[in-house]
Amino acid sequence: QVQLVESGGGLVQGGGSLRLSCVASGSILSLNVMGWYRQTPGNQRDLVATVTSGGGTNYADSVKGRFTISRDNAKNTVYLQMNSLKPEDTAVYYCNAKLIRMDGWYLEVWGQGTLVTVSS
Repeated sequence: QVQLVESGGGLVQGGGSLRLSCVASGSILSLNVMGWYRQTPGNQRDLVATVTSGGGTNYADSVKGRFTISRDNAKNTVYLQMNSLKPEDTAVYYCNAKLIRMDGWYLEVWGQGTLVTVSS
């Protein structure tokens, strides 16, 4: 059993900042790519940012220069620092991990989601 638990969502004014955290726990041999996705009602879940175990990052164009993804491999944790937030950043943010379980099986896991609301 592998679980992702997110925290850090909430309500913030436009121009403000929030930091999301996601901790992975369970029978994990290695965490490969970790990332954040977001979804608004009636829309698909879109990539926000990903980070590899080696620290390589990838961002959606809409968040480049404002969001920073990072991870602490020792703590199996990924972070998303969100600055200069805009109302259009309002969404449910989901943590994602692609990993190898202790039994050798590849697994992709999603968190339960955390709501970020940016007021204008």
